[in-house]
Order: sequence, then structure tokens, then C-alpha cells
Amino acid sequence: MNAPSLIDLGLRPFFQQQLSLEELETCSLGRIIEHHKSEVVILGDAGILRYHIPPNFDPICVGDWLLFNNDRLVRVLERQSLFQRKAAGSARERQLIAANLDTVFIVSSLNDDFSLNRIERYLALAKETGVEPVIILTKADLCSEAESIRQQVQQLDSLLSVYCVNSLDNEDISLLKGYCQRGKTVAFMGSSGVGKSTLVNGLLGQNEMETGGIREQDSKGRHTTTYRAIKWLPEGGLLMDTPGMRELQLSDAKEGIKLTFADIESLAEQCRFSDCQHQNEPGCAVLNAIETGELSTRRLENFQKLLREEAHNSATLAQKRAKDRAFSKMVNSVQDQARSAKKY
Repeated sequence: MNAPSLIDLGLRPFFQQQLSLEELETCSLGRIIEHHKSEVVILGDAGILRYHIPPNFDPICVGDWLLFNNDRLVRVLERQSLFQRKAAGSARERQLIAANLDTVFIVSSLNDDFSLNRIERYLALAKETGVEPVIILTKADLCSEAESIRQQVQQLDSLLSVYCVNSLDNEDISLLKGYCQRGKTVAFMGSSGVGKSTLVNGLLGQNEMETGGIREQDSKGRHTTTYRAIKWLPEGGLLMDTPGMRELQLSDAKEGIKLTFADIESLAEQCRFSDCQHQNEPGCAVLNAIETGELSTRRLENFQKLLREEAHNSATLAQKRAKDRAFSKMVNSVQDQARSAKKY
């Protein structure tokens, strides 16, 4: 295709309104299409450019819009949406995953790796950011119970779009192309080995992404995507492939969790006590729904688990932010004292 315009890249009034007249005259605007450890690849009117990320620059990720000039990155524009998670392990850090998405394809394979709990976790993240989630269940050609499993996922939310696909079947791939129109950005998210790269190749119409098999003994896959990057789609949209995530820790996602489990939230409003914990309290509408079969024990337990995890991670990150602010304040105070001493 011809060199893309900023509109092709997803530019819209939300981003344009953030630019001053001076910035429009002195800077260029582009979007991050690749993010490596110490540098980014930016695509804009001037084509593809590489920039080293300067020390102390605001955290950035694939999908961000950046202002830059000939010498340096200037600033990152406010995001319309941001996927982030608590960094894997015990680190008190956030990891930015992707910015300014329109749709997220949540991919799960129809093998032993399938998990409603994991899908709910991804849904909570999507709903927190306000991005449209679409569930894609892969390896449908290898599963005799694909439709039954699809209905299980559909029961999580009657308005949710859920597809069972064979990633090597062009007809199945065509079902997803409506989400990939000009100026729209879609991303694939899911565990390793669920078939994301095969789906990417299908939408691209060529074998651009390396694919890998799964271990038969446990249906686990290997990472075939090692960094986040945006690819062009024949329909004119932008597709972001992300590495498989072995761990997706939620933080600052309480609203997303509540939206994902809106049925439980609605039931909880009918409980006799406003502070009901849904354990053994009398008049608990949630426990009554479990007894009648309206609600599964699995779903309630996962809801409670995600709320506990989110509260713990959010508190941990808040403590780190407070500690960082106190340290910065101390450094600034010492520097001010040093400058004052030099005057005398």
C-alpha cells in the first residue's frame, strides 16, 4: 500500500485536540509501531523512524502517539485506552501492554488450556479500559465439543461476541475482518501457544509471524512472539500482536471486574445486608442463586479471587508511588538547600 496517512494510523479528534499551534509548527506526530528495550520505531508522515528512549521519559508502549523533532522524542499524547498489568513476579511496577486500541481479540484454544477463569480475567482488563472485547476460541477443527464450550463462554455475557475458529480456514478468518477496517487498531491477547500468530498470519494473508506447536502432554505452548509490534492489514486496519502472557496480574481494575461480573453485582444488591460477603449470611441473594443453579460456584469464587488480587496489587502499587513521591521530594529539598548554600 501507499505511505499511510495519520488517519490511516488511527488519528482522530481526541488526539488532534491535544496539540498546540506551536507543536504543530515545530514537531512531527507519529505512532509507535514497535517497542524494544531502549528504542521505539515510529511511523508517521515522514515514514519509519527509530528513536532511542531518553532517560526519565514518560513510560510508553506500542500504540502510543508521540510528538518528536529531528533530535528527540518530545512527549507522549494522552491515551484513549491503555492496557496495563502489574509486572510479573513480586515487583511493585506496572507494565504497559498496548495503547489506543479499538478492539481486543481475547484468544483461547479449545484444548486442555481452555479456562473460563482466564477469559474472565482478560474481560475485566478489557472492560476497565473501555475497549471492545471479542473472544476467539481456536483449534475448533480439533475439538468435538466446540459449540458446547462456545455456549459456556457466551453465558458469561449475552452481548459478548464469541467465535470458534480454525485459524487455517479462510472462511473462519473472514468472520474477524469486520473488526479490522481502516484506522481501527485491534490486538491479540492470550496465553502462549493458543494460536495468536497463526491468526495474525491468516488476517495478514501471508506467513509473516513465526508459529510454534504445543506440547501434547499438557497443551502448553511456546512463545513465538517476543515483542509487541503493529502490522498492516489488507483491509487497512492495524493489528497488534503481543507476546503470550504466563501471568496477568490485575491492578487498578476494580470497575472492570465489577462490569465483568455484573450479574453477581446485581444479585448482591438484593442481599439482606449491604455488607454481605456471600459466605453464610442469612438472606444472601448470591448464595441463593447458587442453590437454584442460576449462578455457578466457580464464577463467584473467581469474582472474589480477582477482587482480592486487585485490591492487594493496587495497594502495593500505591505504596510504591507514595514512596517514590517522598523520595523525589527529599531529593528536590536537598538540591534546593545546596543551591541556596552556593548563594552565600
